[in-house]
Amino acid sequence: MRTRKLAVGGGFEFTPDIHSDHRGLFFSPLQDEAFVAAVGHRFPVAQTNHSRSAKGVLRGLHFTATPPGQVKYVYCARGKALDAVVDIRVGSPTFGQWDLVTLDSESCRAVYIPDGLAHAFLALEDDTVMSYLVSSAYRAELEHAIDPFDPAIGLPWPHDVEFRLSGRDTSAPSLAEAEAQGVLPKYAGCLPAGPTAEPAVCPDQSGVALRD
Repeated sequence: MRTRKLAVGGGFEFTPDIHSDHRGLFFSPLQDEAFVAAVGHRFPVAQTNHSRSAKGVLRGLHFTATPPGQVKYVYCARGKALDAVVDIRVGSPTFGQWDLVTLDSESCRAVYIPDGLAHAFLALEDDTVMSYLVSSAYRAELEHAIDPFDPAIGLPWPHDVEFRLSGRDTSAPSLAEAEAQGVLPKYAGCLPAGPTAEPAVCPDQSGVALRD
């Protein structure tokens, strides 16, 4: 399994080896040894989630209040999606920075999203299926959203898409508004114990080139 640090501290992209023959293919999206080597601890699975989206569906930017917070491990089981993570941890050296990863059923990439990062994805094909492993159960009162089109964040969504958003995401506050409301997580409260406490800082950039 190949690993890449994201442009936001603590986030990782994982690309597994794919084994294919005349019957089809097999791969392992989450591998404990590779995950622990990159992140420094095991992934604490509490719940698995599954979504199916039509082309143009944009879900996010979403995050869970900290504490308790929530970490995610996301991959695309069918179709194709543009996955985005944004550092919204107040006080983080990479606050406001983002990274994008193309997730699809051919590359079989996965993204690890630590506590304090906002997450979104855009379905690029009909019937795009996303699978999530998460570290805590869903509690509606702890869930928050940020405007995925906030120009201060500047996510480079494609222009040739007819976007479909929920009412919640359409009316979500900007990053600055969410900070003023006091709902953003604090950097110190999101850090895990161990060697991954210090983020990988990417100076002089607000994001990185699309991976595909």
